[in-house]
Amino acid sequence: MEEFAIRLNNVEDSYYSFIVAVLTYVKKKESRLKAVEGFMNENPNALTSDILEFISDQDDFFEDAAPARSEAS
Repeated sequence: MEEFAIRLNNVEDSYYSFIVAVLTYVKKKESRLKAVEGFMNENPNALTSDILEFISDQDDFFEDAAPARSEAS
């Protein structure tokens, strides 16, 4: 995971919160790491917004979302 974090740090417009967010996402499942690495391999000049857009388009992106609070009647 350290090598992947270094790779994220080397994205042209990388910033701390981007690295933390992507690492948090990929640590949940190996398939997520492979998908993001694959995207980065196919798009070596991708910016942070491109990578985050790719992640947000994944079918499992919302699995980690906090459940919505139900309205009190």
